[in-house]
Amino acid sequence: MSAMTSTGRPPLNRRLAAFGTTVFAEMSALAARTGAINLGQGFPDTDGPEEVREAAVRALREGRGNQYPPGPGVPELRAAVAEHQRRFYGLSVDPDTEVLVTAGATEAIAAALLALLEPGDEVIAFEPYYDSYAACIAMAGAVRVPLTLRAPRFRPDLDALRDAVTPRTRLLLLNTPHNPTGTVLTREELAAIAELAVERDLLVVTDEVYEHLVFDGEHVPLASLPGMRERTVSISSAGKTFSFTGWKVGWVTAPAPLVTAVRTAKQYLTYVSAGPFQYAVAEALRLPDAYFTAFRADLRAKRDLLADGLAEAGFAVHRPQGTYFITTDIAPLGEKDGLAFCRSLPERCGVVAVPNAVFYDDPEAGRSQVRFAFCKREDVLREAVSRLRRL
Repeated sequence: MSAMTSTGRPPLNRRLAAFGTTVFAEMSALAARTGAINLGQGFPDTDGPEEVREAAVRALREGRGNQYPPGPGVPELRAAVAEHQRRFYGLSVDPDTEVLVTAGATEAIAAALLALLEPGDEVIAFEPYYDSYAACIAMAGAVRVPLTLRAPRFRPDLDALRDAVTPRTRLLLLNTPHNPTGTVLTREELAAIAELAVERDLLVVTDEVYEHLVFDGEHVPLASLPGMRERTVSISSAGKTFSFTGWKVGWVTAPAPLVTAVRTAKQYLTYVSAGPFQYAVAEALRLPDAYFTAFRADLRAKRDLLADGLAEAGFAVHRPQGTYFITTDIAPLGEKDGLAFCRSLPERCGVVAVPNAVFYDDPEAGRSQVRFAFCKREDVLREAVSRLRRL
């Protein structure tokens, strides 16, 4: 069959023409084909807490969530999200009007951008950025304006940010802790961003899925800063915090008018999702502090194990402050092209990684950077480190 339709137009909407198969799919397929250790895609290789899994089984058996859950999410989960915001950050959120449950954070981002943007609006986002950001901005017909985080520190240039704001700027899209660099924005950086957002009357969407994976520094929600509560859409999810990435339970917290806007778009995307899992995540969010502390300590140890191993193998290692990814530079190995390097790595030493260049509008800025995920079992990381030493 021809790639063109009878009208002579390609099948794919031109806004999405630049977005083919994601690099994660390509690299995971490569891992499966070669039997390599997959440190490319960011999913754990062990399940989260047994009691949370049992809560999902219990909900299934008791018939809770087997039919359509309420559009905004089950009341138990909305209450638990509100409690979580108060418990960890002192934020007061109304579970009835200021919380929306979504099919993971990815849908929350899509719904927020589709709801809040119009064609021609400009969106400033830090690059390298998670790949769905660019696609969602394109689907909304908006224009992305990248602010490049540059190695080795990957800190935002706040003067450049101010200069990037124009009369067409509608929204800032922030991700902290930041994937893929592992940067955690400081209170001072966030205060400067907040001041700019208030001064220029900008909306802000924050992706905070790694909020409980900060190893150095602290996670400060932008919504907690002066003037930001009324203009910020905060997004998080259960996948990264509880190691159940397949359940796809995310949430939005924002003032009622913004939640209503996001829900208007969201209801035509998935309508609702993850019924029984919503009840289980409500229980997960109420786990004692000891769970969150142990989870963070476990991932910090894995970060250090992989970072040390990568350095021994000859990579320049940018040790992350948060998330479960390490960005490295392959230049000390005599390599220049991250994409070619990642495509050859499974054959060379049986490990899969992801090239950072795919996360940039300016691929030169990340051409020699490669990302590894450390959310794997310790024995798997040790084996990967020993294979990488062959380089």
